[in-house]
Amino acid sequence: MLETWRWFGPDDPISLEQIRQAGATGVVSSLSHIPTGEVWPLVDIETHKQLIESAGLVWSVVESVPLHNDIKTRSGHYQYLISNYQKTLINLGAAGIQTVCYNFMPVVDWTRTNLEYLLPDNSQALRFDIVDFAVYDIFVLQRSGASNSYDKSVVEGARERFGSLDQRAVAALENNIIAGLPGGEGSYDRAGILAAIEHFNQFDNEAYRQNLIAFLRDIMPAAEVADINMVIHPDDPPFSLFGLPRVLSTAEDVRKLVAAVPSASNGLTLCAGSFGARGDNNLVAMAEEFGDRIHFVHLRNIKRESDGSFYESAHLEGDNDIVGLVAALLAVEAADTSGQRAIAMRPDHGHTLTSEQADPRLKPGYSYGGRMKGLAELRGVIHALTALGTGGRP
Repeated sequence: MLETWRWFGPDDPISLEQIRQAGATGVVSSLSHIPTGEVWPLVDIETHKQLIESAGLVWSVVESVPLHNDIKTRSGHYQYLISNYQKTLINLGAAGIQTVCYNFMPVVDWTRTNLEYLLPDNSQALRFDIVDFAVYDIFVLQRSGASNSYDKSVVEGARERFGSLDQRAVAALENNIIAGLPGGEGSYDRAGILAAIEHFNQFDNEAYRQNLIAFLRDIMPAAEVADINMVIHPDDPPFSLFGLPRVLSTAEDVRKLVAAVPSASNGLTLCAGSFGARGDNNLVAMAEEFGDRIHFVHLRNIKRESDGSFYESAHLEGDNDIVGLVAALLAVEAADTSGQRAIAMRPDHGHTLTSEQADPRLKPGYSYGGRMKGLAELRGVIHALTALGTGGRP
């Protein structure tokens, strides 16, 4: 497997030199200075790539070329924006980059309610608390019909919790949910997110899935010409937020997408934490079934709770079988007849260790020490399984 690291560009407080010292050989990055919907010029791509290569690393995956909401809703200037997307893929292919991660989540990207969840060892993790989210949705945002989206016990819990929060706590919760997390696609104010939700409310799951399928059919010719694998990231969390549709939360969702768009360029980012937040997703079975489609992996772990809440545990702890998943992915690589296949993986959402908690430059989930710890643990698993000489099987 190819060990990679998420880098947010020259303004990232973690340098390329530090990434190399952590042991990664590949970089996962994007051109965040280009507005969503605009063409990525070849010269900008090549400049960014050269910056990475000058540090002795490889730009392995683009995460991501974000999708404008007009594309997701197939409204407004979506045809123009799709044309721009096609041109960007052609330029990325010309620069020799072959993997592009993207997502089709409506309104909000990956979402958490607590960015500093304190663990017993005093490190901090990311947490999604369904009651806190309901507090915001029902009592702060006051979305029409919001209470119908939750079990009665969650609504009552949210009512009680809301009564205990002061203005500062409410503001912090709102900031965590709608201000935009690292690698996301923008932020909202309260009026803006209500308008965006209303715009997407016209779609149920199947209608929204058809928009995703239509987008892929539009761009697959360009992706195939550019020799690019479009690897969709699953919904995070993998269930509805704000009553909005979800179209990539389960293995069945992946099957539907592959069946509708069978092009070899239609691939998958297997995010262990996103898919694994649902207890009915078997990650090992998904790796085995969709192995030929998986070109990028986010390896992180979570602890699930009965009401749908979860927090992000250490990489080798939690409810996901990370060792089994790595073994399945190594078996996928070993089965490739060319002997050249290496699936890019990155440690995801490392804990914030005490030494970094006061750093104002820290991006939640993207600490240096926590991800370096995760990468070291994952590297140990990979080396141990490989040494067994059984195609990745323990």
